[in-house]
Amino acid sequence: MRAIYDTPEFWAEYNAALTGTAPAKKGGKVGSLRWGIDRYRASSAWAALAPATRRQRENVFHQVVKSAGDELVSSITQKTIIAGRERRSSKPHAANNFLKAMRGFFEWASGDGQLVKVNPCLGVKTLKGENDDIGFHTWTEEEVSRFESHWRTGTRQRLAFDILLYTGLRRGDAVRLGRQHVRDGLLTLRTEKTGEQVILPVLPVLAASIAATKVGELTFLITERGQPFVKESFGNWFREACTVAGCPGSAHGLRKAGATRAAENGASDRQLMALFGWSTGKMATHYTRAADRKRLAEEAAKLLMPKQSKNKNARTMRSGTGGGPKTSKKSGG
Repeated sequence: MRAIYDTPEFWAEYNAALTGTAPAKKGGKVGSLRWGIDRYRASSAWAALAPATRRQRENVFHQVVKSAGDELVSSITQKTIIAGRERRSSKPHAANNFLKAMRGFFEWASGDGQLVKVNPCLGVKTLKGENDDIGFHTWTEEEVSRFESHWRTGTRQRLAFDILLYTGLRRGDAVRLGRQHVRDGLLTLRTEKTGEQVILPVLPVLAASIAATKVGELTFLITERGQPFVKESFGNWFREACTVAGCPGSAHGLRKAGATRAAENGASDRQLMALFGWSTGKMATHYTRAADRKRLAEEAAKLLMPKQSKNKNARTMRSGTGGGPKTSKKSGG
């Protein structure tokens, strides 16, 4: 099923699946944007994308097709793409998601798809958001302690916290984690975003948290109704738990805190890559460099102090105390 959930297209596909009949096709006229995007969704380029990426881009394409599905693919120019980005500029993250989705489509359309000769997204830059320089807030150790003090072991909030911190999993993987992924004390899971397999031990603190908390049959993290979380709703729920505990953090910020802690404790680039499921060393190097910079700064700060003489006697003589012969004030000398 390819349609967005709860749209007319979704329910048409759903009913067709129940009855075993083919859903009515609404591919649009040949050459239209709607037609082109449908072809893209059937391509190997689309299949190669991570499930999370496809879901995100499906949302973008749903809006694009709704507003301009009958436009010809060949009529889309760089000016059109820029205008679409600017209409979303009040929310830079949404504007950039739009641009990334259209880049993917037109990269295929101008290549294997052979729908256009020139990719109109070339040269169009993403927007810079307010927090792009720092990204998600990285939890401090004080904030970690504050959350732990508020949400005690045995609560669902604390279990979510422990899974995020002591596995380094993204929220989409954290909500999928269950007993089926653990064997002989090792957690094995293929990540949703990159498809990389992570294998890591279940640390004692996490094992204790799982044992003390009510968990589900297939997932450790469950809603109040005992159902598995959806990634998006979990993110909102966990953010509320952070607010109640007086912490400004988020699920992703806690992942960053784990990477920071590991790097500062001496983890190498390759160790961080294995732990966090990164397929390249770019992100790992970011954390190890920051940790090295911190250690070097702490060591270098000591060099700002004045150099002390190795000869104690020489030092005390310069200060006028000790070292030399004492003379009496009463000496008639």
